[in-house]
Amino acid sequence: MRIDLAGWTREATAGDPRDFLALFEAADRMGFDGVWFSEFRFRRALPYPSTLLLAAALLARTERLRVGTSVLVLALHHPLLLAEEIAQLDRQCGGRLDIGIGRGTDPETFRALGIGPEEVRERFEEAHGLLVRAWTQPAVTARGRFWSFEGVPVGPEPVQRPHPPLHVAAASRGTLEFALRHDLPLLLSLEPPEGRQLALYRTLLAERGGEGALGRSSLARYVCIGRDAAEARARLERLLPGLDRRRRHFAALRGTPPDAVPPADPARFLREQAICGDPEACHAQIRALLAGTGIGALRCVFNGNGVLDDGEALAGMALFAREVLPALRKAG
Repeated sequence: MRIDLAGWTREATAGDPRDFLALFEAADRMGFDGVWFSEFRFRRALPYPSTLLLAAALLARTERLRVGTSVLVLALHHPLLLAEEIAQLDRQCGGRLDIGIGRGTDPETFRALGIGPEEVRERFEEAHGLLVRAWTQPAVTARGRFWSFEGVPVGPEPVQRPHPPLHVAAASRGTLEFALRHDLPLLLSLEPPEGRQLALYRTLLAERGGEGALGRSSLARYVCIGRDAAEARARLERLLPGLDRRRRHFAALRGTPPDAVPPADPARFLREQAICGDPEACHAQIRALLAGTGIGALRCVFNGNGVLDDGEALAGMALFAREVLPALRKAG
């Protein structure tokens, strides 16, 4: 069972870089398995547009923590350059790198680079194929729609063979079919929850046959842990109003009136999106969640995607690491 961290994205990455990186040095000492960071380009206020540069800094400061990208938007990158950068970083860190890939959802970023929305899916699939070939073949030749070249030797070879683990963010039928074709594990979403994705994935899996990659996939949950149930509930009550404000903010950016966004239903939130309670309750909920889904990894969001401050997130991480992680490791 793998227990990772997530949630440091967008505004949650603001502040002194030394303090930010120190959070994950602490996570490394606490025993968490990994942390995942997202790629957001052309946002003036966001300090880490390059997840690979951020990963390089963090991997140089830690000893065992893995770092993942959730996700690299493949249409934004030349696949040969990206393949080399990933391979170099994998060698620098001794094989502690995970790569999540996706199509991306921000039309402004594509527009800034002159990429038409009708091209994105094909660019994504073409780039994926070239990445894998660059890591596994002595030289790469391509005659695709977007990239053409002859006999390019891409190096160095990554430490992890045949390449760093690949995951895919998949919500649409087309991308879920792509994941099944290439036996890629999923990075399942937190908002909206993963129920619809899993239902469609299982339908497609039944149609195709085979085992699928759910055991290697990862899902996410907000974690509200306290020394007792009352303390955990108080943390939940601080989290929910902030999440509602955050949803209204991003809905407005998409052109949806804020008053058209319904507030979170606490009961549904606890059922579908949260781990909440004292350490014993959190342990039981995680065991039930992973057993019920067949998924082998959990991305824990202690900061509410920036709704809660880093001090509160760090306190939750520390309690979880002392009281829950050992029990999860013992259970296997």
